[in-house]
Amino acid sequence: MNNSIYRQNLTIQYCFPGNNASCRKEVRTGPVNVFLIIFLSCVSVCTVFLNLLVIISISHFKQLRTPTNLLILSLAVADLLVGLFVMPVNIMQIRDSCWYLGKLACSIYPLINGVSSSASLCSLIFIAVDRYIAICDPLLYYTKTTVYTTTLFIVLGWSFALFYVIISLHFNDNFLQSQTSTQCQGECVLVIRYSWMITDLVVSFITPCSIILVLYSIIFHVARRQAKAVRAVRNGNSKKPRTKASSSSEAKAAKKLGTLIFVYLACWIPYYLSSLTVESLTSLSMVWTVFTWLIYMNSSVNPLMYAIFYPWFRASAKCILTGRMFQSSLDHV
Repeated sequence: MNNSIYRQNLTIQYCFPGNNASCRKEVRTGPVNVFLIIFLSCVSVCTVFLNLLVIISISHFKQLRTPTNLLILSLAVADLLVGLFVMPVNIMQIRDSCWYLGKLACSIYPLINGVSSSASLCSLIFIAVDRYIAICDPLLYYTKTTVYTTTLFIVLGWSFALFYVIISLHFNDNFLQSQTSTQCQGECVLVIRYSWMITDLVVSFITPCSIILVLYSIIFHVARRQAKAVRAVRNGNSKKPRTKASSSSEAKAAKKLGTLIFVYLACWIPYYLSSLTVESLTSLSMVWTVFTWLIYMNSSVNPLMYAIFYPWFRASAKCILTGRMFQSSLDHV
């Protein structure tokens, strides 16, 4: 009975009917698959919409073009690429397993996918470094951290992401190689070797994860120490119990940092843990699909965590959505 249900939900056709070299198309039907496609499509649309709001806000309103917000802008651009290109193409392959975009796009797609993910990761690291300097050494921050230096680091981060992805694809024989689609027409498969997965684990997960964890841990401890110092000054250095306001402030800081770290780890850990259990990982495997979508989800959550929780973003988003940003006299939030 289960086999008959599965056959009803999986209709075998061809990607290019009438072509003897065409791959077989697996059209996935049934309510579960339809719901999955609709859900992932909504995630893609929300990712594009939220990151566009961040980009337009920081680009349009001059007073928002601070060094920190430029890093958030870089993060939003990387996440926008994920929602605009990577997610829709992946949804297309999930829907019927066919590749309709040709061999050249099959070679370029992994490049866009890798660069956007790597640039997003670099932006997360830069944001952590920026917050570390601002909290731990505010005098150095305001004298050394400028729009120019931040822009330079953003360019360096994107350049490193592009260089790293090209090296990765070349090592795995996937960059501008027709071998990615040689078995039949309508197939695009990315294969990652086990040796490179170990390298990528260190470069793209262990190292950035360690940096982010260490920096945010230091930021939290320094923020707590500064809060205690402020309370000591206000209380005349007397030993008085904590006020509700100070306790609430520390609790909110701890909650925000904990959320940042938890979401980052939750999105990236499953993929790298699963990659260590196989000799090679292909883009057609279910493991690849599920865990790469967890990473893609990070691009949807990033604008929520780094921008929407800030009052300036809520004000600018209101101006954009109500059309007030088009008023010539309105150049500030």
